[in-house]
Amino acid sequence: MKKTGRPAEQVDPEIIEEICAWVADGQTLRSFCRQQGKPAWRTVYNWLTKDEEFQARFAHAREIGQDAIAEDTLEIIDEFPMSTGGDSPRLDSAHVQYNKNRVEQRMKLLAKWNPKKYGDRVGVDHQGGVSLQVVTGVPQSEDE
Repeated sequence: MKKTGRPAEQVDPEIIEEICAWVADGQTLRSFCRQQGKPAWRTVYNWLTKDEEFQARFAHAREIGQDAIAEDTLEIIDEFPMSTGGDSPRLDSAHVQYNKNRVEQRMKLLAKWNPKKYGDRVGVDHQGGVSLQVVTGVPQSEDE
């Protein structure tokens, strides 16, 4: 029995390599697709649903990209926020808040995308044993 519809298109290996490198660098798929001559975002997701190898490579690139985003937060937070206006440089509190917001947003996204690695650790530590006593029925008195 023949399948109906268009045959599955073969994805160019070069474009797969470009997409995976872009995403592994911590960039978004949408920003890649916005470039001139690149495939549409929806097209890439259609390719991902049809090509398991591409799907696996893309997922791995996303994991690497998450690490790149985490490293970028360190660079953002380590940047010293000096204002160059006036005669002497001074600390720019608006720039401090701006960078703080940038870092917090990235960390929130990382926690959503990969909670095991970047989420808050929530755990209950318990030491010792647990004993249960099960009582069935109503205790009878000695008079009965």
